[in-house]
Amino acid sequence: MGDLDFEIIARTWPYLLSGLQYTLQLTVVAALGGVAFGTLLAMARLSSNKTLSLIAAAYVNLMRSIPLLLVIFWFYFLMPIVLQKITGAERPVQLGADRSAYITFIMFEAAYFCEIMRAGIQSISKGQVNAGYALGLTYKQSMQLVILPQAFRNMLPILLTQTIVLFQDVSLVSLLNVTDFVGAAVKVAQRDSRVVEMYLFVAVVYFVLSFALSTLVKQLQKRFAIIR
Repeated sequence: MGDLDFEIIARTWPYLLSGLQYTLQLTVVAALGGVAFGTLLAMARLSSNKTLSLIAAAYVNLMRSIPLLLVIFWFYFLMPIVLQKITGAERPVQLGADRSAYITFIMFEAAYFCEIMRAGIQSISKGQVNAGYALGLTYKQSMQLVILPQAFRNMLPILLTQTIVLFQDVSLVSLLNVTDFVGAAVKVAQRDSRVVEMYLFVAVVYFVLSFALSTLVKQLQKRFAIIR
């Protein structure tokens, strides 16, 4: 233990902080994008249009049955070839590691957020939809003004729990040589031969942030339980 040098953290803090900022930014964007896309998928799955419902269900089941790491590699290595075929370009259309990361996490997490929002929508009494119709609201207006706001409120703790999982999964983008928090720590560890210090620091940061978010989720659950 005497050989450990935790001063390396202070010396490289600006670089590590930039990686942490990227991780948090990707988490927030992927969560917001995933919830938006997932809500559309949830509405499609509940649609009376059988074709639309089957397509949405197939997408969700596909994404939920494939490891995230494989999906990341799909979008990074295969999407350029697919886009080349679609656009007729002479060479594969490169998305870049950064753009691939954002697209991958939004589309992957949307499958999980879809199921959460579907449960939230189904938790709302159909009588409220009928009441909206009685007031002259269309289906779209009823969803926007009556159903979805309540579904979001009911499912908020679970949405945040899934966001915590997303925050932890974002570390996988370091495999694409993207400098997220884990990627930055790995590069410092390899350059300065301080693997133990860096990985301990990363573990502590992830624990603190995840624990703080988990505590927030518990507080929200208690608050919503009182409101109900």
